[in-house]
Formats: sequence, structure tokens, C-alpha cells
Amino acid sequence: MTVTTADTAVPVSPESARPPDPDLPPPRRRDRIVLALLLVATAAAYLWNITVNGMGNGFYAAAAWSGSRDWKALLFGSLDPANFITVDKPPVSQWVMGLSGQLFGFSSASMLIPQALMAVAAVALMYGAIARATGSRGAGLLAGLLLALTPVVALMFRFNNPDAVMVLLMTAAAYCTVRALRHANPRWLVSAGVALGFAFLAKMLEGLMVLPALGAAYLVVAPAGFGKRIVHLLAAAVALVVSSGWYVLLTILWPADSRPYLAGSKDDTFMDLVLGYNGFARYLGHNHAGRKPFELPPGYELPHLGGGSGGFGSGPDRLFTGEIGFEISWLLPAAVLGFVVVLVTRWNTPRTDIVRGAALVFGLWLLIDGVAFSAMKGGMHAYYTLAIAPAVVGSFVLGLAEVWRCRDRAWGRAGAAGLVAAGGVWGFVLLDRNPDWQPWLRWSILTVTVAAAAALLVTVLPAVSRRAPARAVAVAVGAGVLAATAGSSAYAVATLPQSHTGGSPVVGPARPQLPQALNPFRSQIGMLMGGTDTDPHLVEMLRATHTTWSAAIDRSGPAAGLELASRTPVIAIGGFTSEDPVPTVAGFQDLVRDHRITYYLAPEMKLPDSWRTRDQHRTPGATPTPATAHNPSAAPAEPELWHPVGNTDIYAWVAAHYTPQHLGGLEVFDLTAPPH
Repeated sequence: MTVTTADTAVPVSPESARPPDPDLPPPRRRDRIVLALLLVATAAAYLWNITVNGMGNGFYAAAAWSGSRDWKALLFGSLDPANFITVDKPPVSQWVMGLSGQLFGFSSASMLIPQALMAVAAVALMYGAIARATGSRGAGLLAGLLLALTPVVALMFRFNNPDAVMVLLMTAAAYCTVRALRHANPRWLVSAGVALGFAFLAKMLEGLMVLPALGAAYLVVAPAGFGKRIVHLLAAAVALVVSSGWYVLLTILWPADSRPYLAGSKDDTFMDLVLGYNGFARYLGHNHAGRKPFELPPGYELPHLGGGSGGFGSGPDRLFTGEIGFEISWLLPAAVLGFVVVLVTRWNTPRTDIVRGAALVFGLWLLIDGVAFSAMKGGMHAYYTLAIAPAVVGSFVLGLAEVWRCRDRAWGRAGAAGLVAAGGVWGFVLLDRNPDWQPWLRWSILTVTVAAAAALLVTVLPAVSRRAPARAVAVAVGAGVLAATAGSSAYAVATLPQSHTGGSPVVGPARPQLPQALNPFRSQIGMLMGGTDTDPHLVEMLRATHTTWSAAIDRSGPAAGLELASRTPVIAIGGFTSEDPVPTVAGFQDLVRDHRITYYLAPEMKLPDSWRTRDQHRTPGATPTPATAHNPSAAPAEPELWHPVGNTDIYAWVAAHYTPQHLGGLEVFDLTAPPH
């Protein structure tokens, strides 16, 4: 027999044939209007006051500015327009923001608006994937709405990290795979491969974490012979390699001395960055990508900075605890249950069942990525979980659609009660962790959840099951779904108006970004972590320079902040962690000798006695005693001057040959002055 589509005719062997699934009916005028309203509302919510986030993550903002100034910087994702070193990720995200800056001029708006528009595209793709899988536009609309109302989505699609474009491409790959599943269409599967190839060029291996789920779903469900399914998957693999490999080849063939150093790599190669710093080393905890941006001298300990960084300890509960729990876990228990519901209820359907195929796409995506995040031993930011947001929403809505389809049966109502309880009760638990924020909300959610789940369970009883009014069941399901999703939606809405900057933004209502103990040092810490609060006189000094780079400073964060404040190129010594082997001392001396750098900047901080570890509190020249060692107020000490530089050899050479001036928490060395 032959299955015919608008694109092609694909022969299907009789043994693989299946009863035709109900195709998505042609859209009515009302359907188009409702979808348009969803997309317009998403755009309005995500674009509203988006510049409240300023430069967002200054690290990536500096690269976007550089890309708006120089084509080579745009191509390689360079941190500075003079092309000394790149950011530690591939450049797809920088291409979008840099091109926007070239077209409209670099600003917060030109950088962040494309991110918000990606959210609209992701919502549309989510709608399309679920609607086509279930044959229900209502299910698709719910999926799109819930994706837009996921807190981590509301956070990161108004921010300038590369996660947004990566997740958009992963969602596009899932949509293309669902399209390919129905008629074993290789064109759609190849399109999925292309999308994943560019997702790889957004965040490397993380962009490919959905690949096993897509491949497994197609291999199991596609209505074609086994050999043909393998051929189609190989074609998609070729598309993936070509769409990502061209850039890898470019970095190999381009002379290394005429392009920026690939930050994060040990040997200036792309694949070392993929497999090492951003790959297995991060998963196994063998790299320093997630460590503190600077290390204190012996005897001192930095108070907790707060924010959304840190791994919260690897383990099965990681996705449910701390900031990660607030960002992604609201519907996570219900999503896992929804995946199980679909697998159980569709167990006896033909192999080519499209609903089960879509469940495999989103459910395996959720399980594989969730396990990977839970087991990751290296540095993990909470916002990394954006990568599973479409999987959580897709699995939940597919399960909900399945129990809704079977709501006239007892097990369907029991399944609906389970989904409602899983979402609503966990939402209550999460809101209870922030008890001072809208306390009425969590109790309302719990009340409606219990009432809806109980009502549905009552209808399961044999004496009630046959007489339960369909409208009453529908009302109970609707109220329960509203309660189950209310916590996530409220937290997403609370996230949108807040200002988010720095490397570890957080969701929900406003919270202090630094503990009170750090307030006196806010400007210095902000500068070390890439903030743009730079001394105005220093900014004028940098703007007045005429060398290739106005200055050099340790680490990409401070360099990015100086670039954004002065709009001049700055060398980031050692890259993001200060451990990249560029420049060497000899290389730095050559740059100084050739008059290509004007200033060398070294941060300096006076460390307060309150930062000493318990056995280090002392008065100057005094021997610690039990009384003074454990009572900081009894033993005030003179603040110790500290220079948090990574490349101490370069600092030692500069300090030995040049005289500094002190400005804005920095030692400023004029490298154009005669050395001594």
C-alpha cells in the first residue's frame, strides 16, 4: 500500500500499516484567531519592558557588541572586536544578536528582542507538535501556553545566554520529528538533523541531548520497513554532521594566528572545547567552568553569593531542590506520570501509533536529559534546565490529552486525578518554600487540587461511574488543570517584570542578589563578575586610547564589563576561568613592546575581617586564642589588600616594571610609559 502526503508518496509494507490516525483537521477561522492571540500575547509579555535587563549577562553582551563591530568577531563569537579570544561557547547565539546589532545598532533592545521573538517561535512549534500528534488544536494551544508560562522560559527568553536559541532549535527538531513520524517522511527527519546541527553550534553537546529520544522514536514508530527507517536516520545524521561540521572545519582550516583563540580549549581547537571543557569534563566534574570566578587567599572564605548558580549536589533530587526546583520542577512529577499514562494506555496500539511516538519524543527527552542533569558533577546553573522545558510540557499535555480522551472510562478519570494531584500538590510544596510571597495562592491551589482530584476519584467508584455527568467530569478536570498549572504560571508572571543581570539569573519575585554582608563590596564583586559599574574616569581613560586594545585584565568577566562601559576592545587574560594559556608572558611582553595595549588593570580589594575563616580571626600581630578565634567582633583586624589575578606571572612582570595608580578598585598600569 502507499501513504500519500502533499510532499511525497511513501510506500509502506502491509505489516507496518496501521489504522489511520485522525489527522489534524483543517483550521477554522476561530482556530487561527486563537493561535494568533496566543502568539501575540506571548510576544507582548516577553517584549514588554525587556530592556529592564540591561546588558543581561555582560559576558555574552560584550561578544554581541563585538559582533556588531567586526565581521570576524561575529563569525567566531569573539569577546572583543580586535579578536583576541572568543567566548567559551560556539557562536550561533552571537550571530543572531551581533547581526541585530549591525542592522539596528548595538543596544539592550537590539540584543534582547531577538531572544523574545525566539520564545514566540518556540511556542508556535510546541503548539504544532502537540496538535499534530493528538489531532487536537486545543491540546496544542495548552502546550504552547504552558511553555510560555514556565518560569525558566520566561527568564531565559528575555536574556542573552545561548540557551534560548539552543532550546528553540531542539524544539524545532522535535516538531520536525513528529511531522516525520506520521508518514515516515525523510525530508522532515533531515530537517530535524539540520536543526540539531545548529543546536550543537549553540551549546555543543547539550544541544544534542535530545538526539537519542528523536532517533529512538523514529526507529520505533515510523511507518516504514526497518531498513528504510535506518536509511532515513542515516540521512538525518549526515544532515546533522554537515550543518555543524562546516564550522568545525572552518576553525581547523583558518590560520590560528589570524583568528581569536577558542576560549575554554587547552590547545585552541574546537573539538577539545567540545569534549573537554564543555563536554565530558563538565559532566564528570573535571573542569572549572562552574567554580567561583576567583579564589580567595588562604584563611578567607567568601560569603554565599546567592543566585542561580551551583549544582545543588548531584543526585536524583537535584531537579526538585533549590533554585532549580523553582525554575523547572513545577510540572515535572505530572510530566513523568503523563509519559507513563500514554505508554500504558497505548500499549496495545499498532507499532506506528503517532501518539505513542510523540510521547517517546518528549518523554525520552525528559528522562535522558533529566538523568544527565541530575548526575552532572561539574558546574551547573539552574537555568540549564531550560533544555527540558519543552519535554516537561509535552509529556504533561500528551498525558492529559490521553486521559481526557478516555474521560468516560473509570481509568481515564483516575489518571486525570493523578495528573491533577501530581501538579497541584507539588506546586503547593514549591510555593511553601517561599511562604511570604502570595500566601493565599498556595492554599488556593491545594484546596482546588484536593477538591478536583477527590471529585474525579469519586466518579471512579462503580456506583457512581456510569451516572457521573460528563459536564461535571469536565469541570473537575478543568479546575484541576488550572490548579496544577497555577503555581508555575504565577512564578513565570512574577519573573517577567524583574531585572535580571549577571551570570546566574533567578526566577520569581525580586530577591536580593547579594547578602547584606557583601553590600559594601558590591561594586568590586560586580566588576569581578562582569558588571558594567566602572569608574567614570577610568572609562574616559580607556576611550582616549589609540592602541589595538585599550587595556588587559584577568578573566573574561571583568574584560566584558570594561568593554561595555567604554566601548573599546579589552584583552581577557586567561579567558573565562583565567586558565586558558593566552597570552603567555612572552606574548604579553610582545604586545606591550609593539604598543598594542595601553593599560594593564589589576583588581584590588580590602578583605574584611568578617571574611576570615573561624581560626583566622585575629588582631594585627596577635596570636589567635579560643576567645578571639571564634568571636570576630572581639578581634577586629586591619583589612588585607588582595589582588585577585589569575595569571600571577604577568602581574608580577608588570608590577616590577611599571608604577600603578589606584582608581575604582583597580591598580592601573600605563604600559605606554617607560618601564623601570
